Amino acid sequence: MKIRYLVVLLTISMVLVSGCVQTEQQTEKNIVETAQDSDSFNTLVQAVQEAELVETLSGEGPFTVFAPTDEAFDKLPEGTLEELLNDKEKLRKVLTYHVVSGKYMANEVVEMDSIKTVQGENLSITANGGVMVNDANVTQTDIESSNGVIHAIDKVILPPSMTETEEMNIVETAISEGSFNTLVQAVQAAGLENTLRGDGPYTVFAPTDEAFEKLPEGTIENLLADEEQLTNVLTYHVVSGEYMANEVVEMESIETLQGSTLEITTTDSEVNIGNATVVQTDIKCSNGVIHVIDEVLIP
Repeated sequence: MKIRYLVVLLTISMVLVSGCVQTEQQTEKNIVETAQDSDSFNTLVQAVQEAELVETLSGEGPFTVFAPTDEAFDKLPEGTLEELLNDKEKLRKVLTYHVVSGKYMANEVVEMDSIKTVQGENLSITANGGVMVNDANVTQTDIESSNGVIHAIDKVILPPSMTETEEMNIVETAISEGSFNTLVQAVQAAGLENTLRGDGPYTVFAPTDEAFEKLPEGTIENLLADEEQLTNVLTYHVVSGEYMANEVVEMESIETLQGSTLEITTTDSEVNIGNATVVQTDIKCSNGVIHVIDEVLIP
């Protein structure tokens, strides 16, 4: 009986020691090594390497990293990741906006309203049910490393200085807003990207991703497969010239690049463009202005 008791104690001791060794081995790895060992941060590791930040994030720190998962990078509009990887300065700016000097565990983060990043600008933090960093959800917390801690997030976040829309053209602004992924994909598929990056000026009545989701099943796929029809639909949302909201509300109609006219109706509570409601106005760009609408307009 005593022998059996000793065997049980010995077994438990071995498990506990093994667990301690494993934890110590885990925290012996720095942030970069920890990310490399995970199956969730392959794109982030690639970006860190391209930006030549491996040495920094392998250093003493400590750092807190709000780390976008591979799925978060997949949410970026087509071509955005490649554009970042080819622009080291912009890439470093984006990545360091996800890094904070100092080690802050989840229980400390939720007590904050904001936190300053290595990039220099602040991240806003809201804890209401879940925890959000700017507009990204924290999906996993307290992945400890030898030189800090990683919290996983479900979206790549851009510093405010990069989203100053007056310095960006219509396409860049749509990408940075994060609400027009389908529109950007459609513009690229229709071969209109260079046009909307051009001098303009243009006024774009831009359907959100939610607006595209309201279309009957299969409609988006059919449009993306038919460049002529897609171009017809998209240019029906674009007007030559820059018209701010205070000018639009004075109009009854406006001619589009597609050639047809959009009807404009204004009430005390809302402005309608065709059958769509304007939900946000005057997003200023270097080559025009975007007004956000809640429906896709069909000519």
